[in-house]
Amino acid sequence: MPEKILIVEDELSLQETLAYNLKKEGYLVETVGDGRSALTSARALRPDLIVLDIMLPEMDGFEVARILRKEMSTAILMLTARDDEIDRVVGLEVGADDYLTKPFSMRELIARVKAQLRRARLLREEIGNSRTEDIPHQTLTFDNLVIDLTRREVILNNSPIALNPKEYELLLFLAEHRRQMLSREFILERVWGWDYIGDSRTVDVHVRWLRQKIEENSSEPKRIVTVRGGGYRFEG
Repeated sequence: MPEKILIVEDELSLQETLAYNLKKEGYLVETVGDGRSALTSARALRPDLIVLDIMLPEMDGFEVARILRKEMSTAILMLTARDDEIDRVVGLEVGADDYLTKPFSMRELIARVKAQLRRARLLREEIGNSRTEDIPHQTLTFDNLVIDLTRREVILNNSPIALNPKEYELLLFLAEHRRQMLSREFILERVWGWDYIGDSRTVDVHVRWLRQKIEENSSEPKRIVTVRGGGYRFEG
């Protein structure tokens, strides 16, 4: 079955160009031109990927991403008209998986789309393979923090906590390398993949999210420690 892509772009000529080229690649494509329609369509379609412009009528792309990220783990590729670092940072903080600055080549956009969809497929396969009641649970335990590898679930103080897929993968990778200093670049390559087209700030954003969820005091982290000039170290 073709993978589904939702394009949210108010510039009609670009919207049509994106739809035409992605349909040529074999994807099922739906298009909308404003933020509120994006929410409605995403909830109905449950797409595999959302290509989301920042500047939209009704509701901007940041707000759309923030709302959808609470409801679904669908990959979000954000489009920005300015090569402005603040746009990229805010986009990552509200839950975008990747970003692309206009103007861009269609070849680059398709490459990023394929990379995001490939990671989503691998994640679904991992989840599907782990859903077997007969398999005993494999866990990593660090005092009141438990990572259940079988269920892909994290328990803190005997209660499950909500992590998006990339937060879980990052936490697991750090935990598997406990007390080792890991550079941002190494984490980015191993968790996001060698073909990820982004920078190490993505790692910082996701570490901050994790700290807010698993640290007693996220401003004075004890579990995920920053190594000055190096990267991060998981203490457990």
